[in-house]
Amino acid sequence: MISLQPAKGHLLIAEPSIIGDVSFNRSVVLLADHSDQGSIGFIMNKPLDYVLSDLVPEVEAEFKIYNGGPVEQDNLYFIHKIPDLIPNSVEISSGIYWGGDFSVVSKLIAENKITPKEIRFFLGYSGWDAEQLLQELEANSWVIVKNTYEKNIIGKSYDTFWKEKMIELGGEYLLWSNAPEDPTYN
Repeated sequence: MISLQPAKGHLLIAEPSIIGDVSFNRSVVLLADHSDQGSIGFIMNKPLDYVLSDLVPEVEAEFKIYNGGPVEQDNLYFIHKIPDLIPNSVEISSGIYWGGDFSVVSKLIAENKITPKEIRFFLGYSGWDAEQLLQELEANSWVIVKNTYEKNIIGKSYDTFWKEKMIELGGEYLLWSNAPEDPTYN
């Protein structure tokens, strides 16, 4: 049963599973858009072994790159909380913005005017067709929660993010908070 309806700015928490979905196992996804046409989000807790300068050599910065999801993994996306500095940003909710003028972002990074607590970069995104996310919710693949971190989610540590959400959900989820990601380690 769906308790909270999906909406821009909400978090999707992957339901615990012994058989892990390669893309979404133990994921926390920020919904950047949700409409009758579909949904788009970014996985907030799956860092990759890249930094920004690995992908955009002219931008000399050690900003960590995250796996945003399985769609268009050859494209770089970003969310941030500094719309006054980055033109053409689109508000997701609660002071979190998506995209904007990347040439301005590059310049601001070069001038040390942006920190990793203000912007997060992703390769790819998570996308669902019109009814697909609702079907996954009905199949209990996700739990929807409000983003209580609001814009501070951008600087949120990824290491224990999913575990923290399991503890917050309580009840049957508490057991999963300490379960190993690979059940063969148990």
